[in-house]
Amino acid sequence: MDRSILGWLLIGLVAGILGKIIMPGKDPGGFIVTILVGIAGALLAGFIAQSMGWQIVGGWQNYAAATAGAVVLLALYRLVMTRRVR
Repeated sequence: MDRSILGWLLIGLVAGILGKIIMPGKDPGGFIVTILVGIAGALLAGFIAQSMGWQIVGGWQNYAAATAGAVVLLALYRLVMTRRVR
């Protein structure tokens, strides 16, 4: 199930929660948006790893890649939303 879309979505859910723990703060969308950003981060990390020829074997590597993608997307989300509000 790790290589399926459902597997990446579940890993993305965990990555969204971990991303929120790593980057605490008040997000305009709240917890649901953070989870959606985590799912998108997992998919982004999987795509980038695959396009660069990296192999994410499983286990902790899936979660590390997804969490890194979630943190990057959370930072971009906050950057865009902060500039948009001003």
